[in-house]
Amino acid sequence: MADEAPSRPTAHALLADGTTVCIRPVRPADHDRLRGFYEDMSPENRRLRFFTTGGRSAEQAADRACAPPRPGHGALLAERQGRVIGLAEYDTGDTPGPEAEISVAVADGDHHRGVGTLLVEHLVSAARTEGVTAFTADALSENHEVLRLFTDLGLRITRRFDGPEVRCRIRLDPDDAYLSAVEARGRTADVLSLRPLLEPRVVAVVGAGRTPGSVGRALLHHLKSGGYPHRLYAVNPAAASILGVPSYPSVAALPRTPDLAVVAVPAAAVPSVAEECGKTGVRALLVVTAGLDAGQARELLAACRSHGMRLVGPNCLGLSNTDPALLLDATFAAAHPRPGTAGVAVQSGGVGIALLDGLSRLGIGVSTFVSLGDKYDVSGNDLLQWWESDGRTRLALLHLESFGNPRAFSRTARRVARRMPVLTVDAGRTDAGRRAAASHTVAAATPTMTRAALFTQAGIIATRSVGELLEAAALLHSQPLPGGPRIAVLTNAGGAGVLAADACAEAGLTLPALSPSLVDEVCAVLPEGATAGNPVDATAAVTEDDLGACLDALQRHAGIDAVLVVLVPTAVSAATGDDLVRAVTAAGGRRPKPVALVRLEQALPVELLPATGGTAVPSYAEPQAAARALAHAAHRAAWLNRPAGTVPPLDGVDTARARAVVDTYLAAHPDGGPLDPRTCAELLDCYGIPQQPWAWADSEDHAVLAADRMRGADGRVVMKAHWPGLVHKTAERAVHLDLRGDAQVRAAYRDFETRFGDLLTGVVVQPLAERGTELFAGVVQDEVFGPLVLFGLGGTATDVLADHAARTAPLTDQDVHELITAPRCAPLLFGAGGGRPADLEGLEQLLLRLSRMASDLPQLAEADFNPVLAARDTVTVLDARIRLLPRPPQDPYLRRLR
Repeated sequence: MADEAPSRPTAHALLADGTTVCIRPVRPADHDRLRGFYEDMSPENRRLRFFTTGGRSAEQAADRACAPPRPGHGALLAERQGRVIGLAEYDTGDTPGPEAEISVAVADGDHHRGVGTLLVEHLVSAARTEGVTAFTADALSENHEVLRLFTDLGLRITRRFDGPEVRCRIRLDPDDAYLSAVEARGRTADVLSLRPLLEPRVVAVVGAGRTPGSVGRALLHHLKSGGYPHRLYAVNPAAASILGVPSYPSVAALPRTPDLAVVAVPAAAVPSVAEECGKTGVRALLVVTAGLDAGQARELLAACRSHGMRLVGPNCLGLSNTDPALLLDATFAAAHPRPGTAGVAVQSGGVGIALLDGLSRLGIGVSTFVSLGDKYDVSGNDLLQWWESDGRTRLALLHLESFGNPRAFSRTARRVARRMPVLTVDAGRTDAGRRAAASHTVAAATPTMTRAALFTQAGIIATRSVGELLEAAALLHSQPLPGGPRIAVLTNAGGAGVLAADACAEAGLTLPALSPSLVDEVCAVLPEGATAGNPVDATAAVTEDDLGACLDALQRHAGIDAVLVVLVPTAVSAATGDDLVRAVTAAGGRRPKPVALVRLEQALPVELLPATGGTAVPSYAEPQAAARALAHAAHRAAWLNRPAGTVPPLDGVDTARARAVVDTYLAAHPDGGPLDPRTCAELLDCYGIPQQPWAWADSEDHAVLAADRMRGADGRVVMKAHWPGLVHKTAERAVHLDLRGDAQVRAAYRDFETRFGDLLTGVVVQPLAERGTELFAGVVQDEVFGPLVLFGLGGTATDVLADHAARTAPLTDQDVHELITAPRCAPLLFGAGGGRPADLEGLEQLLLRLSRMASDLPQLAEADFNPVLAARDTVTVLDARIRLLPRPPQDPYLRRLR
């Protein structure tokens, strides 16, 4: 247990009705306000809370909540616009322990808004950091509201009735059921909070100018010309009307309070406009203004938080909702977006314009478009939840340059991706370069690998450009998903078919040989001279009917998952290019397998061609584009078919002891640093991670004694030099292998002393390991993405070959399976080349335990296990390095606004 209660930061969060509340620790100065909070309760509410209606209980409750901080006690209050509306406490008593008594109180007029539930969620997070594992509470059996609150939390609860009272015990295990319950509550609140922003019934443009070309005037013009059917106002002190829209001198002077205020004023005026909007009762702001300095940014966000307004921007293109009942276009793009089924969220206005144009041209259109800009508040996570519930969105398209809470985003995206494709342009892929002095883990955990891990686990389709995103969106919008990666290429020109075959192979797709029966069927419908390989060359003489029959045969075959048709215009056949395209669209629109078309003469990169009696068929100008789109669709189908995965329980884990080891180290090293071998081994032991036996020696004689203890049956040992910060032992020639006898041990130690001098703090002596596959496992605590677990080929080739895969923690059983099979060296673990298979179950356990250690300990900056020896019956860490930093615990799943 910590020496003093942890300090909890102030947080703003959403209640069940979508309004904003401030959650913060109770301070001594709150005493009178809390006493008034209790005294203002109805007698019935006080009776249910205190089991009595006496006035003395209010004073005592305020005294207890405002007492000086101490271990085992925490008190949080909820306030809205300066008024206390709820209080929750936990207390372990005079002797801090794993169980704490909990109490919750909510103001009379604020019941049924989720105040108590939100407070308890924050209290659960605070108590866990103190080692509390269960809450207990006594309640009157007639207090149905508080009993329902405890039951609906998503935590495991037991009840014991004792006369008119109920004794509740609530376990605080952070399992998936609880996280799912928190997510469900957060999703409901988030969607409700976005309605004033995305479905406003009154809109005001603040800063709408009379001068043509001004941003405010363009926004007002788009709102009016786009057909917005509800109340629309302009705010301009120098005009009574702008573009036929009534104008007023201030927000406060408007005849009706806007749901949404669109702000297009100079940066210096933004904070005061935001404050005025908040005081007037505006529920949402869209700030397109750019160039706010740090002070103006703080004031803007403070106004939004204190008055409960959601905020898009600043520095953004705007937003639109194409719902026919709303037709809200608050952007200054060149044209109105086409109504459709793609939800779009971007940080870059330029990318937003490109996507709007591309989706309109394809006929996909957008359901909702939001340019997030500098993303002070509303994020991609918010929009995913909106699209999940709006009933109109079928594709989610994202361009995110940064992630505020990647782990929460990952859970949301994983859930949404089960319902609709989620695509992104992977911005910020470039690596800053690998640091030669960094650990193997830090060197491997490049930005590209980190983002790829997040996208892979969440089922997000990551593309490398806006063009590639539109290519994939066209196919996913119009065609069914393939059952796998097996592609048949059909063409009327052999050379074009070869290009398509190469493109498929480069995209990771396969071109299986056609079965004899399918060859016979294809040859029967194609003209003389056609070849029924894969690609299928139908020749330039193919007719519309021939091509349609062949395509039909390929689609019906069980060994083909999708068909890629490549057409080249010729003057040989009686069939025109349009005839052949018509054959493709006729067949491609009615089958349950996807068809993609490539027309090499096509001017646009991708088009959607209407199909006869079915869905549209995507047509591409290049085989590479079509192959990429088919590969993205195949990857999505494979992801959907995988089990969701669970985080399995682990035995032999002592989290409390591990935290004590970390606290002890950081107390002695306030700035953090690398662990010495003894502390490192102790931490691994807390998680049951198998290690090669070792002994420490700080002199030549001690090294000889250590070698005597460590020698195996063959008498050989290994000696490794040690000093704080040593990473690349092989590069420093800080390892002596295959030492036999005392003389070699002494010579090895003297060599280290001679070469490293005062730098050397001692040596680690181990028995020489048996043969096996040398692997690498590690974790790095990314400040944005959280813990990232890496796995791959180890030994001296780790950095050279960079054969690694990564997943974000906590790892599920499915994540671990993918981690082990993803590196190129994976076949070695399964006995390729006549070798012995490795202990796969042991590898899974190692990675799961490493993931658990990283998830439990935010102070673990990085861990480096290299090599990990994988033999037939064992998996052993031969060398481990761990570095700690003094980082406070953070709950990535706690409901709070950015």
